[in-house]
Amino acid sequence: MKLRRSWVMGGLAIVAAGASVQASAQSSVTIYGALDNALVYTNNQGGLHNLYLRTGNLAASKIGFKGAEDLGGGSQAIFTLENGFDINTGAMSSANTLFNRQSFVGLTNSGYGTITTGRQYTPYFLYVGAIGPTSVLTGATGAHPGDVDGLDTTVRISNSVTYSSPVFGGAQVSALYGFGETAGSVSTGNTYSLAFKYDVSAWNFALGYQRLKNGSGPANAWNSTASGSFSTSAINNGYVSSDNVQMIAGALRYTIDKWMVGANYANAQYKPGAGSLFTQKATFQTLGLITTYQLTPQVALAGGYSYTFEKSANGISDAAKYHQIALEQTYSFSKRSAIYFLEAYQLARGKTLGKTAGSIVDAVAVVGDSQNGSPSSGRNQSVLMVGFRHLF
Repeated sequence: MKLRRSWVMGGLAIVAAGASVQASAQSSVTIYGALDNALVYTNNQGGLHNLYLRTGNLAASKIGFKGAEDLGGGSQAIFTLENGFDINTGAMSSANTLFNRQSFVGLTNSGYGTITTGRQYTPYFLYVGAIGPTSVLTGATGAHPGDVDGLDTTVRISNSVTYSSPVFGGAQVSALYGFGETAGSVSTGNTYSLAFKYDVSAWNFALGYQRLKNGSGPANAWNSTASGSFSTSAINNGYVSSDNVQMIAGALRYTIDKWMVGANYANAQYKPGAGSLFTQKATFQTLGLITTYQLTPQVALAGGYSYTFEKSANGISDAAKYHQIALEQTYSFSKRSAIYFLEAYQLARGKTLGKTAGSIVDAVAVVGDSQNGSPSSGRNQSVLMVGFRHLF
């Protein structure tokens, strides 16, 4: 009897082990991330030069978890959780928000597409940003001034639903809606985005749109109840009381052998509402050029130029203009580890609105989006970085 019982228990153990192996074969969870730190020199932060350490330059310092479970019939359940942090202090990038970068769950099917819900990047960024300036020039020094057009990772939408179609002949579309969740006013604080991309041979094309609506609360600022927010700096501080912000952008690039060349255009419109601290729509347009060259299997070079100009409005006749040049050199020790050098220079001209209602101020330089909180006191700003990035 004891012998029979041991055989039964052994059989159950084997069956259980087999089920465990089968389950693990049908689902997976991946832990991933990046550690990135650099020594930075800036010639003018509020009139003073500075030498300091800055995290997340070539790649944002982050840790993430993503997983998929095979549901059969070409379907999978998927999720992503991603947190950003400062490697120099250990602090989270966003206080009181654990997974500030991404946190979503959804279903994907090879024939029907993907639907996800949670906190997500917009199709505008995922499609246009993927072949725009920050795809080859890090946003720290390569983003258009102050990331005024949201082509870097600064726009994320909470309480959102995204649908992405399957790829048909190299083409794909995606749409997002972010719920404002304001009782009695469905549109307050909402966000929507639509984008299209097409990859054919050596060419990549993308076109995207996003519109962010202000949340409920005081009209003289961007309210935290909105499903999405945008990057702010001396470039657009005069327009943070917008009723809504609309961004349209397109990008293309061509790759041949070791060379890649690309161009991009973006139009960002900040529209006033009742109680806003400005009265006429503010429009920033940007024209950009980018290029990369794979010098050796280990050495990659990149460069870019952008010209951002504000449309005259709100009492401004000599509207702001920003010229920016960014360079990057990367030496990869392996697929995961690299040392990098970044150089950028920006020249500002003209006038823009300041934080105070109706105040017209001189435009000042703000390189990429690394200097959003530390703009120049004058017309120009230079930034130099040397850093190390490790992926895991």
